[in-house]
Amino acid sequence: MAAQSNAAPVIIKRKKVVAGGGHHGGAWKVAYADFVTAMMAFFLLMWLLNATTEKQRKGISDYFNPTIPVNRISGGGDGAFGGDSVFSEETMAHTGTGAMDRKTAASSADEAGEDAGRGAAGEGRAQSELEDVEKALMARGGESNTMEQLLRHVVTKVTDEGLVIEVFDLPDAPLFTETTAEPTPVMLAIADLLAEVLNLTTNEIAVSGHLRAHPVTLIDNPVWDLSALRAQASRQALEAAGIDTLRMQRVSGYADRKPAVADPAAERNNRIEVVLLRRDR
Repeated sequence: MAAQSNAAPVIIKRKKVVAGGGHHGGAWKVAYADFVTAMMAFFLLMWLLNATTEKQRKGISDYFNPTIPVNRISGGGDGAFGGDSVFSEETMAHTGTGAMDRKTAASSADEAGEDAGRGAAGEGRAQSELEDVEKALMARGGESNTMEQLLRHVVTKVTDEGLVIEVFDLPDAPLFTETTAEPTPVMLAIADLLAEVLNLTTNEIAVSGHLRAHPVTLIDNPVWDLSALRAQASRQALEAAGIDTLRMQRVSGYADRKPAVADPAAERNNRIEVVLLRRDR
């Protein structure tokens, strides 16, 4: 007995054995499927970014996040919106969603500021109109390769005066026959495009002609007369494309006095500016 008192204690472990493989569940399959779907969407996005131009991406973005009606027929309003959004009060859509025929205190305040151009409501609405027209114009680039080629000539900016649409010469595609005011087919096609977009509102329009600087050694410098004649030809092209004559507020020729780039003799200065004037000015 004394010898056994120094022996190490015996520890007995009981191990629970589960028979069979058991059921592990399928949650990992769902997670894996989500991961594969996300990766497919990611690579599709990368492909679209690499295979499209900036204007096409803009068109895709506007398609999935529309801020303007895609089809002018679906918008309510008299003629070309009458300067109103399709969601304005008393503007019921013919085929689509329009505002309900009721007025609130807020909408009454907006209407009071719209025509008079006073207060934040009127200014915000006028700014929104110009931005909608700008988006509508630039979104046309995603419609076809022809539209994309035309919009190479166009840049836009919103100023205190309104939405300024610059249409300028390119080395391979001038807007007018050299040293004349005769529009080329490119200019006529751009006029059709601009008329379609500008008819989304009833704002007044101003047209101005600009030319690059000619050598000072010329005895008869044509820049003044030619810029005015090209502005007039552009006005006529817009009216022929559907712009109401009464919307034209002024037509101007600025010769070479307002160059668009640092080099006054650059071809980029040969341009026509179409200004969609603000209502609140």
